[in-house]
Formats: sequence, structure tokens, C-alpha cells
Amino acid sequence: MRVARSILRQWLRHPFRVFAVDDFRQWRGASLYLVALHLAKAVERVSNRDRIGIFLPTSGMSASAILAGWLLGRTVVPLNYLLSREELEYIIEDAELDVVISVGPMLERFGSMPGGVEVIRMDQIGFGGVPPLRRLVRRPEDFLAVLLYTSGTSGRPKGVMLTGKNLHANIEQCIEWARFDKRDGFIGVLPQFHSFGLTVTTLLPMAIGCRVYYTAKFKVTRVLELLREYRPTAMIAIPSMYNALLQAKTATPEHFSQLRYIVSGGEPLPDAVYDGFRDRFNVRICEGYGLTETAPVTNWTLPEYERRGTVGQTLPGVEEVIVDEEGRHLGPGQDGEIRIRGENVMAGYFKLPEATAAVFDDDGYFRTGDMGQMDEKGFLSITGRIKEMLIISGENVFPREMEEVLNRHPSVSDAAVIGQADPSRGEVPIAFVELLEGASIDPAEVRAFCREILPPYKVPREIRVLDALPRNPTGKIQRRALIPMLSQVDGKGDSGV
Repeated sequence: MRVARSILRQWLRHPFRVFAVDDFRQWRGASLYLVALHLAKAVERVSNRDRIGIFLPTSGMSASAILAGWLLGRTVVPLNYLLSREELEYIIEDAELDVVISVGPMLERFGSMPGGVEVIRMDQIGFGGVPPLRRLVRRPEDFLAVLLYTSGTSGRPKGVMLTGKNLHANIEQCIEWARFDKRDGFIGVLPQFHSFGLTVTTLLPMAIGCRVYYTAKFKVTRVLELLREYRPTAMIAIPSMYNALLQAKTATPEHFSQLRYIVSGGEPLPDAVYDGFRDRFNVRICEGYGLTETAPVTNWTLPEYERRGTVGQTLPGVEEVIVDEEGRHLGPGQDGEIRIRGENVMAGYFKLPEATAAVFDDDGYFRTGDMGQMDEKGFLSITGRIKEMLIISGENVFPREMEEVLNRHPSVSDAAVIGQADPSRGEVPIAFVELLEGASIDPAEVRAFCREILPPYKVPREIRVLDALPRNPTGKIQRRALIPMLSQVDGKGDSGV
């Protein structure tokens, strides 16, 4: 596998180079390789199955654990430590794991692993001495390198099968697009069970020999400290993280001045956050797009080609089309489903052949389920999710348009809109909002604010205030979790009558 060879080559050629700095220690090439050897030996002693689980905090440890699996020619399964115990047990069972690499603090939160699962605790291994040296077990490029489980917003989590070819392709695509080299430094705030955290802030920097500065928990003070002390050149995060940094009184333009790339992904970046970074820090946040199934990056707006409101053009080697309901290709400015093809696209869903067949069309394009449109220069705009589309008086309406307007309100921190059945209009939009600290609103006034920008049928029928919007483990708002609240009486709401 080329991705494994690239990483191992960097570690062996530069044994004294610091590749990672985390909350616990510095990781040089030699230490990363030696730890991987020790872990491979420990895994081999207790398991001969094809897959091994990794249950670790965001840190340099994960890179060694991944290489340990690949040294043995096995598939690694990063486990999402933010899931419930029931969900995590389901993934362990579905992936047929009998060994998991972890550390004590992670297990304290989760409790004991299910019966029959051996736990290799990195904090209890004596890493002294040099275990037997190993070569990478030869595997073809279509070998299943990583099994990443989706967050399960619709039903049980599905295992996304990413091959060595998928990972290598996306790493090369990102390097060519952004011109990364060993002089770059990344700040690693995304969890490594997340596809962006795995590919972009773990495998990519290790493969080209640059450094990553990890922190296990996103704390504003810690992130600002890393930015000030180490001066990284690239930061990839989600909108809620950037919003938290924007609200920090101690943040200054100097914290962000060294960044070549400051990229937001995972969900739409609110205008208020984009404008706030530009006006306060003189920094333009660039948006990107991708999915776990695409390993993950497919689009990325570069600073020199920034076009606000888009997620950029496609990376080299990625084919992207917009299609209508019949699968016909649409032209610039026309709204349809985004479909993607390329070597970075997954092999399929683990043990789910029917689900796999359903997400690929006859031309081999992956059906993303996302709606979007391209302009004449190939810049992609995301307009919504097919399943989240509202039909109001016969018009197709996507939540994002209404949410962007709500997010402009000076008291609103974030918003989510869902549809409620209506006998005369089919559906009407209901808005749930999370307020800025110390703020309060008059729902009628917020609706009046929306009427100044939106056509009448897109103005939310009600505005309901929540202490916090429901989010998945990576911070993305879960609109589906709001549906049960439609039947609840909310004293802070507004009937809109």
C-alpha cells in the first residue's frame, strides 16, 4: 500500500524529526516506528482477525496504532469515542473486532469493552527495547485499509470501506491542490475517527514529513496557545470551532497571521462567522466539501480563488456532476444532486451490498444525497440535502437558505429549520435557534427580520429557542433530532399567527 509505504519511509529516513506534538509528548520518526512495532507484536499475540479497533484520543498515538495494523496487513477501525455505549458496541460487533488499542482515560469514560474483546492499553505497555523489525505485509492497492463508520443520522452506522488506493488518491489530490510540503505545519483539532481528521491531519502530514500539533479536546485557550507558540500554516476545523474562536476575547489577528490555509468543512459556514474572522482577524476562511465515502476531500476553495458561498472547485482527479431526478446532467446555475466519481471514492459499505449498489449510478458516480449547483467556472454551491428538502405550496425549499438569514440576526448563534406538515401548504418551515450567550429574542421580531430578506412562504412559521441545538459527534446539526420537538409545546416559541 502506497500510503503506508510513504509514511514508513518518512519515519525511517528522518528518525529524529518531530512529526507530531500533542498534549502529552513529542513524537519523532523513530518513536512512532518503534511504538508501531511494539503494538504490532502485542496485537499479533492476541488476535489473528483481519481488523483491529483503535480507541484513542486525538494525538500522535493514532498514527503509530494505524501503522501497527498495516504492518500486520490488517484493516484498522477507528472508533468514535463520542458515541453512546450501545452504538459503539454495535460497531465493534459489526466490524467483528476482538482486539482494540486504547488507553486508560478512554476506557474510564466508556467502561469495559464487550466480552471477548481484548484491550491493548498503550499506557501499560513497556516500550523499552527494540522488537523484531518488520516489513509491510504486501497488500494490493484495493486492500481494505480503513473501515470508518458514519455517524448514523439515518439508522444504524454504516461501515465505509476505504482502500489504500482511496486514501493515497485523496492525499495526492490534496497535496497537488494546496501545494503542501514538509515546511507546512497542521493544527490537529478534528478527531481522528473522523475522515477529515484521519486523512488531512494524520495521514497526509505523516506521508510528506511535516508536523502536526494535536490537542485531544477542543478548548479555545489551548488552540490559541498552539497557534501562538507553533505558528502552523494550515488549520482545518468545523464552523462551531471557528465560532468559538471568534467569541474569544483573547484572540487577536496575530494568532492567525501565519496560516496559509484556514478551512471550514462538515457543514455550511455561517456568514456571521466568515464576516467576523475577516473583519476582526483579517482572515478569510475558505470552505471545503467532502464525505466519508470520498476519503473525504472533493472540493476546496483556495484563498487566491475564493468565491464566497461556494465550497470551491473539484480537486485534481475528482469528477463531479449535477443531475436532475432522472439522472440527466445539468448545466451551470441549475440545482440538482451532486454525484462524484474518482479513485478517492469508497469501495462500498461493509457487509451491505444492497446499500452499496443503491448509492452508485450506472456510470459509476457516487450519489451524495446532497443538492447543489455549479457556476460556469466549476465552483460548487451546496444548497441542501435531498431528504431535508421542504415542499411548500409546491416549491422546493432547502433549510440552508432560511438558516443563513436567521444566523444574520444579532442575537442568534446558530439555527436549524425543519418542515411541519400543513393541510393547506403541504409543509411550513419551523425554526429552532440557539442564542448567543446572554442574548434574548422576541420571536415575532425575528420573523419580521426574516420577512425583510425572504419571500413570505420561506419565513419560518415559528421560532423556537433551544439551549443547544442537537449535534452529531463531529458538531454537525442533526435536523432529524428536532422532529420529535414539533409536537412539544414551547413557551419560548411563537405561533406565527
